[in-house]
Amino acid sequence: NWCCPTDRRLQSSKLGPTPPRLLTEEEYRLQGEVETRKALQELRSFCQSPEFSAWTAVSRIQSPKRFADFVGGASHVTPNEVSVHEREYGLDSLFIDEQLFEEEEDEEEEEDVNDSFAG
Repeated sequence: NWCCPTDRRLQSSKLGPTPPRLLTEEEYRLQGEVETRKALQELRSFCQSPEFSAWTAVSRIQSPKRFADFVGGASHVTPNEVSVHEREYGLDSLFIDEQLFEEEEDEEEEEDVNDSFAG
């Protein structure tokens, strides 16, 4: 049965759909960047359209100048926000998180050893 291509298709359809391929970290990062740029451009375009009520939006936001700059093409984040994000979520924070988890595991192991000697 497996030598004939039509039999193979029938057999594989009985097994159900194959799960989707997971993205690599690099593919995930690139897709995030592309989709973010696309969505920001769509937002800018909408904010420049006649259907958008600029006065209503400006009256509700904290920083009208920053919003106007964004609609005009400026970045949606400030250099300070980028810096804070890199500290919290960048490679340095991953290294710090790994160190913290290693320290916690070492402390738990020491407690387990101390408990076994105390008992």
